[in-house]
Amino acid sequence: MKTLMCFRFGLMAFALAAAVPAWARGPAQVDAVRLAQAATEPGNWFTGGRDGNQTYHSPLTGINDSNVDRLGFAWQYDLGAPRRGQEATPLVVDGVMYSSGTFGYVYALDAATGRELWRYDPKPDYKAARNPCCDLVNRGVALWKGRVYVAAVDGTLHAIDALTGHRVWKVDTIVDHRLPYSSTGAPLIAGNKVVIGNSGSDMGRDGVRGYVSAYDTATGKFAWRFWTVPPVPGQRLEHPELAAAAKSWDPKRPAKSQGGGTAWDGFAYDPDLDIVYFGTANAAPYDLREVGNGQFDALYTASILAVRGTTGRLVWHYQTTPHDEYDFDAVQKLVLADLPVDGRNRKVIMQASKNGFFYVIDRASGQLLSANNYTYVNWATGVDLKTGRPIVSAQADWHTKPSNVYPSWAGGHTWMPMSWSAKNRLMYIPVIDVPNIWVDLAHNGGSVKYLDGFYTVNGIMPDEAYVPEDLTRLYGPLPSLDSLQAERKGKLLRELLRAWDPVAQKVVWEQETGSGFRSYDGGMLSTEGNLVFQGRGSGELWVYAADTGKVLKVLDTGSHIMAAPSTYTVNGEQYVAVQVGYGGAAITVGPIPASSAASRYENVNRILAFKLGGGAVPKPPVLVADPFVEPPLQTADAATIAKGEVLFIQECSRCHQFGPSVTPDLRKLNPGFHAMFRDILLKGAVASTGMESFADILSPGDVDAVHAYVIDEGWKGWRQQEAAKRPSP
Repeated sequence: MKTLMCFRFGLMAFALAAAVPAWARGPAQVDAVRLAQAATEPGNWFTGGRDGNQTYHSPLTGINDSNVDRLGFAWQYDLGAPRRGQEATPLVVDGVMYSSGTFGYVYALDAATGRELWRYDPKPDYKAARNPCCDLVNRGVALWKGRVYVAAVDGTLHAIDALTGHRVWKVDTIVDHRLPYSSTGAPLIAGNKVVIGNSGSDMGRDGVRGYVSAYDTATGKFAWRFWTVPPVPGQRLEHPELAAAAKSWDPKRPAKSQGGGTAWDGFAYDPDLDIVYFGTANAAPYDLREVGNGQFDALYTASILAVRGTTGRLVWHYQTTPHDEYDFDAVQKLVLADLPVDGRNRKVIMQASKNGFFYVIDRASGQLLSANNYTYVNWATGVDLKTGRPIVSAQADWHTKPSNVYPSWAGGHTWMPMSWSAKNRLMYIPVIDVPNIWVDLAHNGGSVKYLDGFYTVNGIMPDEAYVPEDLTRLYGPLPSLDSLQAERKGKLLRELLRAWDPVAQKVVWEQETGSGFRSYDGGMLSTEGNLVFQGRGSGELWVYAADTGKVLKVLDTGSHIMAAPSTYTVNGEQYVAVQVGYGGAAITVGPIPASSAASRYENVNRILAFKLGGGAVPKPPVLVADPFVEPPLQTADAATIAKGEVLFIQECSRCHQFGPSVTPDLRKLNPGFHAMFRDILLKGAVASTGMESFADILSPGDVDAVHAYVIDEGWKGWRQQEAAKRPSP
């Protein structure tokens, strides 16, 4: 009788919620009832992945395979400066759009017109702006009971009133600001808690120690924290699960090694099981062969973890890449689904992991059900389903000599969302089919021994600019381009959209979308209108038939698209929206490539919306390259310039490239910035732009050497520019 009464009460609560008109509910009134019944409100996009299962799939059919050729521009919204990478998917509830951008700014817009309702500045501590692994990005907000939640770049978690845009509470989620922690991921709502991780496993000399924290949604009161790796030997273990993890780490682990294992993206929650799911990043540092000789797994790095939402205690774990030495984070999006496996319907969680394997796992027990490679893999020959461990190949060894490994450190699939269509039983995956040459900097004979973000190794992508002879002085002997191409037929680097059947474990259809990681194509959206949407680095939004992969529509926006779109309705009209702007991890490997729209147009950060009957998309202004300015006189000797080159590569090249980029080309600094060079690097004179002080890393002499190298490169560029102005004899 009690069970029946509870069931009737639940139905009545849902009926009352559904009966209340949107305007009377107030903004962002998302709760457990609405989220559980998301399929009955197809016009809303409640979470990053639309629903509680994080599918990035919409039931809407107004825009479909028979009329999508009429799709055009509806409105745009300028996110403002600074113009950096945009990775968030806009949420829409009851006609209001909520999204986040650089530093963790939050925007509320009229979803039908793009009119700004309010804008929230998290006022972050800009000292943290130096720490994000991959640009000043933010991957989105969470909505719950009239509030908007965002994690700012400095690791502060904010609860914002969805009506006014005013802050309700703020908490600092970072345990030690002396370490290079930051936050770039979206918060997750789990019951009455908001859960957030952080990033930093790649940063600094020793990385950070990963953890996930939970706070009360109403008050911001701290609830629990799960540490993903143990402290160094001799220190107290914060919770019992760390005892098993500690046995999997080398007892001779250096005292300064923080461990890594951060959880910076890809959270999911099953309310019926009360389990929070998240993946963890690489170990820090990940050149682990220096200690332990490869025999230690280093739990819980490169793992998928299931943690009880109410208590923060571990339910199960699965390590995708034991003893990860390849930067194979397991933080890619996790999708919940019901799937037939061996004739039995199973509640599963799925991930297209960075390491190239697609995992299907029983989400209640953690049992591995299947694992097959969805892209080309040569570091392992497969996964043993009995042990769950990868079968590592000889190609994976980069310690004896540089080795070309597929997938690259960028992953076979990275943070860009994939989309799950239960109707088609297909997962639409943005695939990066790219290798990298792993080089042991400590032993390969080059002048560079350390690289920010890679520690004492380097992962060199052999793209069109790869000339090993030019790199030998810096990194030691490298394989020739011919030898790399002989390893495998076809292109060395490419990006694809693949429709993957997780039951049959095979590709159903595919489309090549880009020329490798530098194109940095976007995340996925699928709909019941038999459509799949994906933005490309080249600036187009492509629309495919979900069942066959046939190209149905291409919209040229003039903006590099990395994020996944969302779709929604306002007053019965369906819209598709996407956030655009170049940046992210792509800035770490070179200037903006010619394949990117950001090489032709200004990198204006925008939200673009489309509808049937819309017009052409207005493009940003054409990009005009800044000219070289005659640099100051060079007063340094050759040895100082050479020292500056190594320091620049080690500490600066992660963000600053010589060529078009989202950060300044330092060869083209004007006299004022040259005069401020020491103050910029040692005093943080322009910290609000994302360039914080390096006084804890570089001495005044180091800064002068870097400056000498920048001046030297500036003179080279200026002389070439002036020579080109003179008529040919």
